[in-house]
Amino acid sequence: MFVGYLHILIIMGVLYIRDGPASIKHTYEYVGTSFKFVQLMQYMEVMHPLFGYSKGSPLVPFFQISGRNLILFLMIEMEPRMHAKPVVFYVFIIWSLVELVRYPYYVSQLLKRVNGLLTWLRYTIWIPLYPMGIICEGVILLRSIPYLEQTKRFSVDMPNKWNSTFDMVMFVKVYLLLLALPGSYLVMSHMSKLRAKKLGRGRSKPKLN
Repeated sequence: MFVGYLHILIIMGVLYIRDGPASIKHTYEYVGTSFKFVQLMQYMEVMHPLFGYSKGSPLVPFFQISGRNLILFLMIEMEPRMHAKPVVFYVFIIWSLVELVRYPYYVSQLLKRVNGLLTWLRYTIWIPLYPMGIICEGVILLRSIPYLEQTKRFSVDMPNKWNSTFDMVMFVKVYLLLLALPGSYLVMSHMSKLRAKKLGRGRSKPKLN
């Protein structure tokens, strides 16, 4: 997974160095397939606690990964007009940077080789990246609403054999509201508690081992 996200960032970086800002609109064209692969592979983090390979609840990673995949597969992949939006470039960078710290940290824990800098990064880098990621995801949802209204994609109207309706636009609006308020608060308060537990309140950055 680390190699996958590193591969994505390297491609994005090389394209940006070569083509400058003009490369931003081609981000999904070049790394979209790779990103879909690594995001689907993240569901292994849901399976591992279920089978006892790792500790913790499978629900937390399930909701976090599913939230990302809703953005990636339903809002971006299914709407070609979203592919060239600059916000896709930014959200891919933010998601990848988070994982480039998280996975090496997990490896260090498995090998029982604690690294002070890596631990500090794991429980600190979320402070700027999580809010930026939430903003980018919110922008993607907002930009998707007019397209969903126009195409009626994923919406179900009456009459139908199930005798039920589903309004995807309303779902996205409610999801956006939950993401912006209670969702962001719960995620960041959870990470803040973990940071206090791992690093200690008011403790300075750990020394390198």
